[in-house]
Amino acid sequence: MIGCMCIHGFTGSPYEVEPLASYLKDRTDWEIVVPTLPGHGDKLELKGIEYKKWIEHAEHELQRLIEKCETVYVIGFSMGGLIASYLSVHYPVAKLVLLSAAAYYVNPKQLFKDIGEILRDAAKGRLTENELFIRYRRKIKATPITATIQFRRLVASIRPILSQVTIPTLIAQGEIDGVVPPKSAEYLYNRIGTTSKKLIFFKKSKHLICHCEESEDLFMEVHQFLKQLGN
Repeated sequence: MIGCMCIHGFTGSPYEVEPLASYLKDRTDWEIVVPTLPGHGDKLELKGIEYKKWIEHAEHELQRLIEKCETVYVIGFSMGGLIASYLSVHYPVAKLVLLSAAAYYVNPKQLFKDIGEILRDAAKGRLTENELFIRYRRKIKATPITATIQFRRLVASIRPILSQVTIPTLIAQGEIDGVVPPKSAEYLYNRIGTTSKKLIFFKKSKHLICHCEESEDLFMEVHQFLKQLGN
């Protein structure tokens, strides 16, 4: 049996990767798991949680999947991409997929554009229709600075081991991502140790790449990559 774990991002929830998980469930007989990292989910409770707890939880879920499946793939979104990279170094993972993976964080140029859209919608009385504002307003209010520090520590701890990633890896990145800049994907592509790697940019996609208009193309790429033998 094949197992596949999808890991969401910082301050996120399974919602971020659920469209891809559903796509794979509909087209395979794989065991698909989408864990919720400690303090995350619909209600954020991040205060007092160290980054190692996020990694440990992902490890525990992966170990359970490895016990059930002969072959295991790991997909990571944003911060989850860094955790997925860590897992691929320390556990028998067959393939790795990194989506908007946060080796770098915040794309100032695109972020200013997004803020401009929010301000324009506010001026027109359409602020409650702006998806970016709705999604991140709650996160900003519910995210203590200590949690952000833990996130940065996680990134700093995993960056040095990227060269130890030796399995086939697919990296996907939105070109108009206001949270994780495109240079993050390029950094990952250049730093990971495997020679079997592919980098794809999606011109119209923002940070929530599994929910953007090019998502179907993304899902097809991921599915094809994971199905390929000997890659």
